[in-house]
Amino acid sequence: MPYKKTLRDVQITGKRVLVRVDFNVPIDEQGNIVDDTRIKASLPTIEYLLDARAKVILLSHLGRPKGKDMRYSLLPVAKRLSRLLGTEVKFAPDCVGEEVKKAVRGLEDGEVLLLENLRFYEGETKGEESFARELASLGDVCVIDAFGTCHRKHASMYLLPRILKPAVMGFLLEKEVTYFERAMVNPQRPVVALLGGAKVSSKLGIIKNLLKRVDKIFIGGAMAFTFIRAMGYTVGDSPVEEDLIPVALDILDIAKKLEVKLYLPVDFVVGKEISDNTPTRVVPWQEIPEGWRGLDIGPVSVDLIREILTDAQTVIWNGPMGVFELDRFKNGTFAVAKMVAESPALTIAGGGDTDHAIHRAGVYSAIDFVSTGGGAFLQLLEGNHLPCLDVLDDREEV
Repeated sequence: MPYKKTLRDVQITGKRVLVRVDFNVPIDEQGNIVDDTRIKASLPTIEYLLDARAKVILLSHLGRPKGKDMRYSLLPVAKRLSRLLGTEVKFAPDCVGEEVKKAVRGLEDGEVLLLENLRFYEGETKGEESFARELASLGDVCVIDAFGTCHRKHASMYLLPRILKPAVMGFLLEKEVTYFERAMVNPQRPVVALLGGAKVSSKLGIIKNLLKRVDKIFIGGAMAFTFIRAMGYTVGDSPVEEDLIPVALDILDIAKKLEVKLYLPVDFVVGKEISDNTPTRVVPWQEIPEGWRGLDIGPVSVDLIREILTDAQTVIWNGPMGVFELDRFKNGTFAVAKMVAESPALTIAGGGDTDHAIHRAGVYSAIDFVSTGGGAFLQLLEGNHLPCLDVLDDREEV
């Protein structure tokens, strides 16, 4: 992981500080924010800047609008942020142009301004330098604190910190990187990885990278069926990626050679369809009947995970263990969430579905660190670099 400068390494008092935050939060049709976790995650950086009497200019995207679609306006975020900070957050109805420049000129030390959705301009997602330069003209210092977008070479994430110097990490980004290093670079052992989700194809890079770094790995969710099929067993109507069966066999072989203990579920809650009304039963993994499909891990598998976690010193969790969105098939995923939360180990979780499951299970605050980034978290789990980190200023001393 790179050793990069943070907010503590730069002079910010009286400066116009551009902060790229991640306020991509769910908003309902009435314009109400459904979950403000990402907004709250940015507060330490914003409060530090306000305490230092900087002029704070916040940049973010929201959703994937096609042009200036006001359903994706950040105005509701400005109102929520005002309440969270206990001070007025000014709002600019655009993110570039003369009106925005005027609003920035009018900022006093210790005031905060949120610009309108960056993705109202295609120059943001296309990574256009001209758009990045317009943004850069608004500030004296660049702070990147949007971990969830660090894997994308968008104008505000990749080009802006190359143009506007100094360019440093905010406290959220620093926290994300620090926790990831503790889990993956220099961890306390044993390290246990719990992986779930629908497809082996989407987690291949993660599995291969984790096999080189962990002591135990449990593969659950629908991914498990490709491995069970690879071992020569039938799985009823459960989803299998037939073309990845040879890859699954290779992974089982690699785990054996590296002396990594790889576990699969030993029982499943099966149903005839993905529905809360489908009949269900619990069966061993070798006995999934034709016409039925595995929709959650069973109680014996939950006990197995509990045993796997007994001596863990570091736990990494990504991906649900079943169709947790339906009440009938949430038990396995929720049980894992509670076990991770109760573990005395360093516990780190991430990924959109994982985050959602943790919130629904009511254990968010009990897990040491829940990453705010879906795709960026997965990129790091795969062992890949985040381009936006690469362009931030290096610390002179390592």
